[in-house]
Amino acid sequence: MEDPIPAEVRRDRIASLVAEREFVRVQELSELFDLSEVTIRTDLGLLAERGLVERVHGGAMAADREPKVERTFEEALGEHAAEKAAIGRHAAQMVRTGGTVILDVGTTTTAIARALVTREDLTDATVFTTGLTNALELEAAIPRLSVVVTGGTLRPKQHSLVEPMAHHLLDQVHASVAFIGCNGVHPERGITNVNLPEATVKRRMVEAATKTVVVADGSKLGHISVAKIADLSQVDLLITGPSASPEVVAELVGRGLAVEVVEPDPYTEAPAPAPAPTGGNT
Repeated sequence: MEDPIPAEVRRDRIASLVAEREFVRVQELSELFDLSEVTIRTDLGLLAERGLVERVHGGAMAADREPKVERTFEEALGEHAAEKAAIGRHAAQMVRTGGTVILDVGTTTTAIARALVTREDLTDATVFTTGLTNALELEAAIPRLSVVVTGGTLRPKQHSLVEPMAHHLLDQVHASVAFIGCNGVHPERGITNVNLPEATVKRRMVEAATKTVVVADGSKLGHISVAKIADLSQVDLLITGPSASPEVVAELVGRGLAVEVVEPDPYTEAPAPAPAPTGGNT
């Protein structure tokens, strides 16, 4: 059999299929690509060596199968808290007086909201957000900052707003920077998220901003989640912390992504938990 698709392109497609379906059989891939099962097994072996799939009898499974169940905002808040606070402070310094910012939902982006509140030098900036927790944090900075909540359907687990309303506002917005949270940052699979509705809104945020900055503590690097947000080429900067694997950071940089690793302040306590909107999961 002749394969008209370059081997690397084919393997990339195989990795994508495995990530989407969680398990794919060798026979199924052989029929799909019209190649021998020997060739497919070779491809899967190479992908397994790169950590993109896990070889099992008869096929391959997604190498990163977590989280099966999405955690609540409160469950994630305490993990890597000092690292998230440092990322938040670093990201907040990028915002300029008079600027327009899109602030995604998540515990790391909430750290950005807290840091923006402490920026007393920052005035006349506008923050668009899909996160109710972000809005509550930013309320303390009004009227120095204008805070606009996108609207949409409420997701209690993250206190976030998704379609069908969010895109109506984001389609009319042009922001200088969008700060995007995620569940996975992978050298080959890009930026991914565990929740499909939120990933849809995140993609619109990327489209609405001149500059896209992904904020993710080190535990997210090297992982692949179910829903694609963006390719690495669509991201201008990744801000992460020292828990990130140096090998993964090096591979991301090698693929052209600018990465800044920020250190937590050892003399600063981790931030207190954010107030959860009434009715949220606690």
